Amino acid sequence: MVEDEKRRRAPAMSQEERRAAIVRSTLPLLLEHGGNVSTSQIAAAAGIAEGTVFRAFKDKQELLLACVHAGMNSEAEVARIAAIGHDGPLHARLTEGVRAVSGYLDRVWSIGQAARSGGLGPEAMQRRMHGDGEPREPGPPPEFVRVSQAMGHLFDEVTDNLRVDKERATRMLLSLVFSNRMRASGFGEPIDDPAEIVDLFLHGVMDKPHGVTDREKGNHR
Repeated sequence: MVEDEKRRRAPAMSQEERRAAIVRSTLPLLLEHGGNVSTSQIAAAAGIAEGTVFRAFKDKQELLLACVHAGMNSEAEVARIAAIGHDGPLHARLTEGVRAVSGYLDRVWSIGQAARSGGLGPEAMQRRMHGDGEPREPGPPPEFVRVSQAMGHLFDEVTDNLRVDKERATRMLLSLVFSNRMRASGFGEPIDDPAEIVDLFLHGVMDKPHGVTDREKGNHR
């Protein structure tokens, strides 16, 4: 019986595999409970002893930092945007892209807020956002850049019809998406429908007949 039990056991995990498994179990807990989730809850969700958490991570802050790192990973979103392809109207393609980006931003924001409430300091967050302290060119985190590049490819088939180059068009659209997801008080409720964001991006906020009339009046003054 003992030998049979040993054969049924899964192979021992490496330290990196163990850390990754703990992070996967922690992420949904952070989203549900915030940064006050306990290491005993994390251990229970991962199916391990609480001491195993601290053998994989020196403290809870290191675990939270690893969760921020994992939460910022944009591979799934980049793949989702790439799968949209170039069939169908631009509005529909951009709507699906904005839906993916909005979900990504919400996840990054929620995990970041949970990590901060759990005691992760702003300096540690900044290092994670901008290269873990390693020398690099200034600019947005590389995970965000990959999302932007994927969104830019949605314009590939219509570049001849754009008033600006596709890089600028992408930046303008993502700026609208980013500002829409801001959760600071005083900015009002965000637009929940990605199609509405894309419609505003492509066609503006003015009712077309009135907009044309106003410009024409201005041109003849």
